[in-house]
Amino acid sequence: MDATPEDRLLDGRVRLRQAPEGYRAGMDAALLAAACDAADGGRVLEVGCGVGGALLAAAARRPGAIFVGMERDLAAVALARDNVALNGMEGRVVILEGDVALPFKALAVPPFDAVMANPPYFDDPAALRAPAQAKRGAWMADGGLGAWTGFLLKAVREGGTITLIHRADRLADILTLLAPKAGSFQIRPIHAHADSPAKRVLVRAIKTGKAPLVLLPPLVLHPREGAKHTEEAEAILRGQAGLSWP
Repeated sequence: MDATPEDRLLDGRVRLRQAPEGYRAGMDAALLAAACDAADGGRVLEVGCGVGGALLAAAARRPGAIFVGMERDLAAVALARDNVALNGMEGRVVILEGDVALPFKALAVPPFDAVMANPPYFDDPAALRAPAQAKRGAWMADGGLGAWTGFLLKAVREGGTITLIHRADRLADILTLLAPKAGSFQIRPIHAHADSPAKRVLVRAIKTGKAPLVLLPPLVLHPREGAKHTEEAEAILRGQAGLSWP
């Protein structure tokens, strides 16, 4: 583990070791963590947690909640468990081996108060140049987006929340897949620049929720000139602000 490069998240509050040749947690993981609004005592599951980038950042932001990460890649599972120990979070963060291709009951745990995920952005290998093998699992959803949303719906209790970040052009698919059993949708568009279309969306839903859909103000990540990030995005990355849900 000592030879693995180490990154710092939330202004150094979270230490994260990531394999240099594989998928590396970045902006999407940071935004997913910032969108986690788990209450004290709540149980949160991240599906496809990788090495724990979003999971540990969310746990640092919500110290009163209990977190479980599920990951199918055994190397990532091992590294995620090392990262949990590296941050001294063994008492309230657990990493489990699991796959959305299997029934939720295979995890042998009760449904959660909240679930979150950053599902792979592609499910058609013809849609893009094949990623490096070490990154394929993070980029390609073998069972399609439906396998992920189906698992999330099974993993959360009635009245619990589902939060995910994904490509903006898959928003209609996400809503369609979740709508049979979830509602009260809240959507926050994510724009690279204020004058460019949204490339990502954060979606929050409540299982069995009935409230009308709400489109929230967008988050803009970068100014055209000057600083690397907007003030709002910089505050989120540093852990000085979160992404709240009305």
